[in-house]
Amino acid sequence: MEKLWNSNYCKVMVANFSLFFAFYVLTPLLPLYLSEHFGATKDVIGLVLSGYTITALLFRPFSGYIVDTFPRKKVLMVCFTAFAVFFAGYLAASTLLLFTIVRTLHGGPFGALTVANSTVAIDVLPSSRRTEGIGYYGLSNNLAMALAPTIGIYVFRYTHSFELLFWIALIVAFAGLAVDASVKTNPRPLLKGRGEETTPIPSGRGRGWVCSLDRFFLVRGWLLGVNMVAFGFCFGVLSNYLAIYGKEQLGITGGTGTYFMLCSVGLMLSRLQGAKALREGRVTHNAASGMLISLVGYTLFILVPTLIQLANATDGGSQFFTLHSSLFISSSYYLSALLIGLGNGHMWPAFQNMTISVAPNNQRGTANSTILVSWDVGMGLGILLGGFIAEFMGYGAVFWTVAAVNALGVLTFFTATRQFFLRRNLNKNVR
Repeated sequence: MEKLWNSNYCKVMVANFSLFFAFYVLTPLLPLYLSEHFGATKDVIGLVLSGYTITALLFRPFSGYIVDTFPRKKVLMVCFTAFAVFFAGYLAASTLLLFTIVRTLHGGPFGALTVANSTVAIDVLPSSRRTEGIGYYGLSNNLAMALAPTIGIYVFRYTHSFELLFWIALIVAFAGLAVDASVKTNPRPLLKGRGEETTPIPSGRGRGWVCSLDRFFLVRGWLLGVNMVAFGFCFGVLSNYLAIYGKEQLGITGGTGTYFMLCSVGLMLSRLQGAKALREGRVTHNAASGMLISLVGYTLFILVPTLIQLANATDGGSQFFTLHSSLFISSSYYLSALLIGLGNGHMWPAFQNMTISVAPNNQRGTANSTILVSWDVGMGLGILLGGFIAEFMGYGAVFWTVAAVNALGVLTFFTATRQFFLRRNLNKNVR
């Protein structure tokens, strides 16, 4: 059997962890930063933070085309450099307008970089281990999503310095750039134009090709993308509003870091549970189990405030009951983190494998950009709508919306998406 953990694959994974760590170490604290430093309201916070995701969304379809057309290593280096440099802009932004401009523009290189790095990872994987390798690759950014907010929250808790967090993000991003610079890739034929994806210009109107939509978005996998929007929405709300929700709604300040840490534990456990299924190509099994586990986690999370209200309504003299109610509430809150991490760890690599499996080999970049664009759309909607819903209805309504959207995503997969994938699957090794 071919070697999975070759040096280039390990380097790309480390670089991927670095870029997502740099991004997510700031994510849960930016609402607090905008509120405390600039006095921004909840709806303005949602608008400012959603700009990053919207820009990433606009760049990603073109990124898939670019990494399929130009040398991927060069594209990767340009994107990573731009991504790292932008963190210095946060340190220099002295007004809300400047911060908004920097944050919005930063989404462009982030969107392009995630596509380029994941496509290079697929290139350096042996073909016989690709399905399994994609699953482990997803672990690197999932772990960053969970560990970085935890570390960021603990650093801020003890230093109360947003400037220090910006420096940490900047340094980690440049470290990832240095690691990716040492990756060796094999030369490959560049995409010039394919008859099935381009339209020739009629004679008499010049020579050339007009690019079709399929160069920028994998039309064959459109429903997989739509389904992923729902799950991106949920994590977008959770990652951006958990800290401020815990502080205002639950009265929890120090527990947010622990929450993300337990989420990371769930992600690691998901690899132990799901590795065999991915190795055997049972991606729909992993996707189904993951989204069901996540649904339980999100539902349990939103029930915590209700449990708190019930505990507060009990007789104050019944200390035994009140004590055990508090323990049950805390256990439910942290158990939801474990379940959400476990579910996302199963679901994300399964959806990425399914999207790549419905794409021709020379459209790997496009397939990667498609699934990431879908996640971005969901994240952006979650951040933007979450801010507006919180402003007019409170954060409780925001997370009830999360539970409803997650349930809709699960229903869509079982009623339509699974069969959609099986009908279009081009990889006989997955099912």
